[in-house]
Amino acid sequence: MAKQKTQPSRRQFLEAVSIGTAATMAPTIIPASALGRDGAVAPSERIVVGGIGIGNRGGYDLGCFLQQQDVQFVAVADIKQKRRDEVKKIVDTHHGNEQCKTYRDFRELLDRSDIDAVLIATGPNWHATAAMTAAKAGKDMYCEKPVTKNISQSLILADTMRRTGRVFQAGTQRRNLPHFAFACELARTGKLGKLKKVFAHPAGMQALMSGWLAPETEPDKDVVDWDMYLGPAAWRPYNKALLDGFNFEKGGGFVGAFNGGGVLEWGSHCVDLCQWAVNDCLPPVEYNTKKDGQLMARYEDGTQLIFRETGWIPLGSCPVRFEGETGWVEAGDSGKIVLSSPELLAGRDVAEIGGYPATFHVRDFLDCVKTRRQPKGNAQAACNAHIACHAANIALLLDRQVKYDNVTNMFIDDDEANRLRSEALREPWRL
Repeated sequence: MAKQKTQPSRRQFLEAVSIGTAATMAPTIIPASALGRDGAVAPSERIVVGGIGIGNRGGYDLGCFLQQQDVQFVAVADIKQKRRDEVKKIVDTHHGNEQCKTYRDFRELLDRSDIDAVLIATGPNWHATAAMTAAKAGKDMYCEKPVTKNISQSLILADTMRRTGRVFQAGTQRRNLPHFAFACELARTGKLGKLKKVFAHPAGMQALMSGWLAPETEPDKDVVDWDMYLGPAAWRPYNKALLDGFNFEKGGGFVGAFNGGGVLEWGSHCVDLCQWAVNDCLPPVEYNTKKDGQLMARYEDGTQLIFRETGWIPLGSCPVRFEGETGWVEAGDSGKIVLSSPELLAGRDVAEIGGYPATFHVRDFLDCVKTRRQPKGNAQAACNAHIACHAANIALLLDRQVKYDNVTNMFIDDDEANRLRSEALREPWRL
């Protein structure tokens, strides 16, 4: 039987074309940029990227991607025409061409075989669904947080990335900042003694649920595709406020059905760091309701994860504190760390980078696209941190203790809590 021929990969094709062209057209001079000299990146080494839902935060992420010389940004999909046009202008200006394509439906972007990876920066309602659709289309992805809306989505997301072998980076960029990494290293490696408590400050612990706002006239579909914006979320009438970020006071925005509750927004950063400090182990197994501004959760080994609402550590936003039997460490977005003893530094010079930039996190993702290793904010790490946030939110909503089984991924003898593990999704967006 004749051996079945396989199609060459995009990079193999580019290399073959480059070699063939050089052979037939010699002694034509090949530009240094095509060979990757003089600081340019050869086409075979470039990562071709598309964007899905590039708004406020996405615009910042886009800038981080465009800073990388090996990125070729070629397309954007967004439900808003204004944003599509804005992103195209930015990308075309950066690359010095007019080749950035625009799409209203992100599935058309994912159908492109030349795209290696996607930046997903939609509203939280879409993160998990878009990521899993991208994985099934063979794309790697950098996905803004929070990456899931509930426990069930978290588990399905991690499983999807395992099965498809895709590189997934959650937008938890603090994992690639040196002072946070050092603080977590001290906790993980026993330099603080046996770890007793890890503190997260999610900047608000309210189990908010999303409501409807007054109906407004729905724009033309090409201007704003409202049905696509809702995606898997339950249908509700169009209201512009729901398109433009958070709207906690009126019960709308990215709360509840559009997000996953009040703990999750900042919790997906600071709880994620606590999870890293406990070596990315499985989530806590016990969650109590809030008392005196704190919610205490407990890991299987007895270590406590404490969600703290008030009394922030004075080190900037997203502060964390890790306490062991012999020492403690604190870190925050100021870029600074505070230690129980200067001896914990052991002569190391830890860089202070304030303002939580995402550039290093984006670079980690791109390097992993090339090497196929797991990035810092991989899907399993994100799954564990998000489950901890979702379970804490359920304890808040029910106003009582809940116990979670990491083997069955169910709450123990608790039908009411288990009903909150997932939600019904609109067709055709079931996972």
